[in-house]
Amino acid sequence: MITRDVDAFLAVARAAAADFGPATARGAFLVSPDGFSRAAESARDNSYMADAGFDARAACAEHAELVRRIRQHLPVEVFPGDPAAPDGVFPNNVFGTSADALVIGRMRHPVRRREAARRDIRTSLGEGRRIVDLSLQPHPCELTGALVIDRSRGLGICGLSERCSAEGAALMHTAFGLRATLVLDLAPGEYHTNVVLAVLAGRAALLCPDGFAQPAVAHAVVQALYGDAAIVLDADARAAFVANAIALTPSTVWMSARAAAALPAAASAQLAHVGFQVEAVPLPAIEAAGGSLRCCVAEIF
Repeated sequence: MITRDVDAFLAVARAAAADFGPATARGAFLVSPDGFSRAAESARDNSYMADAGFDARAACAEHAELVRRIRQHLPVEVFPGDPAAPDGVFPNNVFGTSADALVIGRMRHPVRRREAARRDIRTSLGEGRRIVDLSLQPHPCELTGALVIDRSRGLGICGLSERCSAEGAALMHTAFGLRATLVLDLAPGEYHTNVVLAVLAGRAALLCPDGFAQPAVAHAVVQALYGDAAIVLDADARAAFVANAIALTPSTVWMSARAAAALPAAASAQLAHVGFQVEAVPLPAIEAAGGSLRCCVAEIF
């Protein structure tokens, strides 16, 4: 079921057992920021992108450290970057996996559509999986940038923007085989759901309500799903990418050093209470491109 009806979604979501799949991934894949630079097309609808700070050498060093740190916890595959695709360092918008499928998204901007054609990533991640290629149809659907998934219960929350249409949301819901997906409008000027919402190993969430067109509705939904583990953040935390976080294991939440520094003490205590340790990695050069740690890390299920 995919719906805008909050009550209908919650009726299914509350009854959904945590038996849909593993809550966290068995591995991760990343794309190096080779040729890192400012993508003018992406800057048109990404208010988080900086005007300066595009230091390729610094970005590559940050990325290498991110890979090194993650490899201490789970397997990581790293693909080389492409200077013709300067946003390629954020692969989760383009490639996503489930237990049996590789899903390839349809990007809004032509500069990002180049990424979807990469044969090396398709071949590596597609081995043993069916391939659901959405990249050639006309509806934008930027995968787990737009669609935040609770993998343990098979639930999705999809924020609509110029990067994801209602039709695109429906295509992603089907491609990932989810039990239920709730469609909400993002706030004007917001571009990706995963900047304003993170679901952490199916048992907690980080939410920036002001990133949604109806903040109270988003808050009510996340509160209904995660109770006391629904951590509400303000605009300053959103701007620091606090909600652009990911649980890479059942006990670790990963975010940038900038995000960790902006994480309120009460929120940190809530995470600790539900069994999470925060792993922080400095990513200032990469964040100049308008995304943060979660955007860099795509999951392999």
